Amino acid sequence: MNNVVLAIDGSEPSLEAAQFFAHLPHNDSLFMTVATVVQRPYIHSSYAVGELLEKAFERDQEFAKEKFQEVEEIFDGANVTLDHVAKDGPVGETIVEIAEKRKADLVVVGAKGHSGIARLLLGSVSDHVATHAPCSTLIVRPTELLNHARPIRVCLAFEVCQSAIAALEEISQIPWKTGTEFHLLTVQTFLSDFIGERIADEGLDLTEHAEEGLKEAKERLREVAPNAQTHVLRTDHIGEGIVSFVEDNGIDLLVIGETPRSAVNRFLLGSTSRYVLRHAPCSIWVTRNKTPDAS
Repeated sequence: MNNVVLAIDGSEPSLEAAQFFAHLPHNDSLFMTVATVVQRPYIHSSYAVGELLEKAFERDQEFAKEKFQEVEEIFDGANVTLDHVAKDGPVGETIVEIAEKRKADLVVVGAKGHSGIARLLLGSVSDHVATHAPCSTLIVRPTELLNHARPIRVCLAFEVCQSAIAALEEISQIPWKTGTEFHLLTVQTFLSDFIGERIADEGLDLTEHAEEGLKEAKERLREVAPNAQTHVLRTDHIGEGIVSFVEDNGIDLLVIGETPRSAVNRFLLGSTSRYVLRHAPCSIWVTRNKTPDAS
């Protein structure tokens, strides 16, 4: 996770996204593209009005430079190389385009911009980026973390499948260490009882199978999160179960895996990912990089 695109628009949520990411530990040096997208207004108008609009656009560009300086201050002293890219165009689409051209591992964006849309309706820009980005995406929602001297609380939604294993591998690259309150969560639905016959034939019930998977995941995280806790939760709806756990435990960062998709169908987020993006009150890291053995 060495090549990051951080999207800022000068709003408080976008700067909080920068602060949150700066709060996450890392060992290796990072190259970070700070992307500012200014949407130029296009209208049929007189020359005089057009000139005013052009001046307003130039002011927006100057504002972007000022906010980049604030980001530089946030990462001052960190092992991070910053590069500022300012473009004009549709905001969400342009951020995705920058991520593609920069071959980013991760895009970081605030959950809300200037519009102030409620978290139940994810901001249009962050929604577009999370849905269309070719790489992992960190959608940042503010919690009390940055205002209190306490460890970060992280939860990885895990099951024994390709996307969750890829998420485990990606998140294990971060040196969380002993100060992190790390949770590994498997949510089972009651309907799973109807599809557990194959596992039962192998001598395990579904809960035992889940606990075994969590045990292996915890071992994988042993060096970076030695105090990780494991949980098996049974509920009617996987997304609701994850969100309830996040709320009950004051989680700051929820990690959930998404299988990499083709250019044709990657706009379709999985139903669980989309549910937690809509409803979880914390930051969401949607991992979308390939598993180590994938071609």
